[in-house]
Amino acid sequence: MKSEQIAQAELYQVVAARFAQSTTIPDAFFNAEANQIALACWAMARRFHRGGRLLAFGNGSWATDAQHVAVEFVHPVIVGKRALPALALTNDSATMSSFMGSGEAEASFARQIGALARPQDIAMGFSADGKSANVRAGLLAAEKLGLLTLALTGGDGGQMRQDQPAFCFVVPTHDPFVIQETHETLYHILWELVHVFFEHEGLLNEQAAMS
Repeated sequence: MKSEQIAQAELYQVVAARFAQSTTIPDAFFNAEANQIALACWAMARRFHRGGRLLAFGNGSWATDAQHVAVEFVHPVIVGKRALPALALTNDSATMSSFMGSGEAEASFARQIGALARPQDIAMGFSADGKSANVRAGLLAAEKLGLLTLALTGGDGGQMRQDQPAFCFVVPTHDPFVIQETHETLYHILWELVHVFFEHEGLLNEQAAMS
């Protein structure tokens, strides 16, 4: 009975620690990044207003985030919100596997950006630690073409932060679960605030006239 109580106490401590991480780290992140998030949404809305598209990419479980954010923009879950063009580069398994088979995995996203992207587009790259070579290459290629670049990463931001994309959102933890949970909340906010700007489209028209 005593050993069972000890096990329950240890389990409680694990759950409590996990819950604390899942609440305190996102809270600190969004408090610190609120202004940059608003600026990123404004920049994204202007790109979409000019006919731009969102091109999202990442590896492994972060490839699913690229797919998720693309679906959010193409198929809004809230009735009445307009669909905005978005594409997850990870969806093309034939193209991705061809790069892997030819030993060009590091260039996979950069090559797709080079073939598909237009200057008015948006590139969003996901990486748990900012060290994903193909994600970095994709964002750098996008920047050279004039795209708006957003990096979503964790830890200390790694090389992706040093590359200085237009916006770099770093979740300050090395816990992959907390990083991914925070990224998911972040791109839901990006989606929602982009639509807030479209609800005041006069602002976007004024900006376009001034450009």
